[in-house]
Amino acid sequence: MEDLLLKKYTRRDFLGNTAKLCFLVGMPSIFLNCTETESSINEPRTQFEKIGKTGSDFEPAYLQLHKTGELQKRAEKLWAMMESCRLCPRKCGDNRLRGKSGVCRAPGAALIISSYHAHFGEERPLVGKNGSGTVFFSHCSLRCVFCQNWTISHFGRGSETDIDGLAGMMLRLQQKGCHNINLVTPTHYSPHILKALDVAAGKGLRLPVVYNTCGWERLEILRLLDGIVDIYLPDFKYWDSAMSAKFSAGAEDYPEITREAIFEMNRQVGVAKPTKQGLMQRGLMVRHLVMPNNTGGSEKIMEWIATNLPQNTYVNIMAQYTPAHQAFNYPEISRRITSEEYRKVVRKAKDLGLTNLQIQGFGWL
Repeated sequence: MEDLLLKKYTRRDFLGNTAKLCFLVGMPSIFLNCTETESSINEPRTQFEKIGKTGSDFEPAYLQLHKTGELQKRAEKLWAMMESCRLCPRKCGDNRLRGKSGVCRAPGAALIISSYHAHFGEERPLVGKNGSGTVFFSHCSLRCVFCQNWTISHFGRGSETDIDGLAGMMLRLQQKGCHNINLVTPTHYSPHILKALDVAAGKGLRLPVVYNTCGWERLEILRLLDGIVDIYLPDFKYWDSAMSAKFSAGAEDYPEITREAIFEMNRQVGVAKPTKQGLMQRGLMVRHLVMPNNTGGSEKIMEWIATNLPQNTYVNIMAQYTPAHQAFNYPEISRRITSEEYRKVVRKAKDLGLTNLQIQGFGWL
């Protein structure tokens, strides 16, 4: 497959640039998922996978573990966990190695990917000039009723690939100039990811790895990722266990587990600080989506962050909640948030002394 950026200007280029423009002016874009899709996942792999030059002195965390063979060992440990799957907090125990699907609905040990592309809708320190190299994994163990990507997370839209295929995607994203490898909903595919990362590192991958997760992660798994992940990008969705149980398929333990997980992520990578060029290469970046009627317990979450993490922790207070999937079946989350609901959370975060906030503009404040 030729590098798409070396071809003449195409409709795909137009859509990608349109997405970038929408991001820069603060508008939502319907074009953000229109580059590399499942139709291109299994295209033939080429010499670009062996080039992998970034022009940067940055050395990702996983490179040393690749050189010593530890990365491969950890991948095998995670792979073995699929025999009685306990990769996510549900610990369903299904034998994925024999083709059984757990709560996440992943088809056994098969690897399903919805799309991969340079994404311009992420946080600015991840996007930079050339985009975040995003890989969208199909299926999800949290199964939120309001998920905006429900066709991927609930219905598993995507195409099957293999370890070498995923490694090739990482290398092609690097070749295109992306600033990182952004793994979206990675938990149930963490064994595949580490195997692919080991292959890609051997062929020249040098980009930081972003672990883009719902936040609901087991400490045992996170400790196996220590020294591998450069940037943790967790959600902190709910403060109240009754809300997480109601809206995320009975995940009553979400608040407690997520607090422990974020604390461990901070221990591993510390505060996220951008380079002189404004790019993030290491650290913790916390997301919180403000929901209508204070469903997520936003102010309590800000209090916890201010009390338990450094004051300059990167916190993205997100305003883009939109009812999707089954949200209209629940009156309390069947509408968008108001400006006042959002402003209240931002005021609370500032009053608590949090100093590294990403907040929504354009009429929200």
